[in-house]
Amino acid sequence: MPWFCVIIERQELGKRVIGWESGANMKKTKEYENEPKTSENGKKRWTAEEIKTEILSWIKLILIILICTFLLRRYVIVNAEVPSSSMENLIEPGDRLVGFRMAYLKEEPKRFDVIIFRYPVDESQSFIKRVIGLPGETVTVKDGKIYIDGKEQTQAVSFCPEEMAGSFGPYEVPEDSYFVMGDNRNNSLDSRYWDNTYVKKEAILAKAGFRYWPLNKVGFVNKSAEK
Repeated sequence: MPWFCVIIERQELGKRVIGWESGANMKKTKEYENEPKTSENGKKRWTAEEIKTEILSWIKLILIILICTFLLRRYVIVNAEVPSSSMENLIEPGDRLVGFRMAYLKEEPKRFDVIIFRYPVDESQSFIKRVIGLPGETVTVKDGKIYIDGKEQTQAVSFCPEEMAGSFGPYEVPEDSYFVMGDNRNNSLDSRYWDNTYVKKEAILAKAGFRYWPLNKVGFVNKSAEK
């Protein structure tokens, strides 16, 4: 083989070797770029784009929680804390519970339901009482006994911690309203004493539902009325 052919062949071989080394180095560089970046202590280093994405995801989560909370409180539940003893022994001062706003969308309040409503005398306040008289009925209290349209309602006093005293009425309940009383009848400011005697249907916020505080009394508060 002529000497100049040997030189040319060696030059071509050198180019192939250099090309292979360059390709291998580029491959290693790309593999390094794809590896997660870590700090000196071995922990992952966040890029600016990753930090931005993480912050946006937390903002979205917080907004979703706030919106869901607003919708629940506005359209589904009422949160209430009972300040007085008017509903003892069923509900005591300091008890906290939620009421269900949608309970009366498809049905009317029933006798003995425990409801949360706007106080007829001052609608900025919310009260909780038990339904006694329904629309169109006549409620009379004689010597502590409750009569509806002249018929004694023994169950109406079964919720009371003590025997009710006094005579009241008669009260003729309007078609769109309800007559309510506290279970602790001798210590309850209710329809017997209000200037605006009755609770209008539109003023009912919710049916009292679930007591979540105190923990030793967790449960549904209306179940005792469902007899």
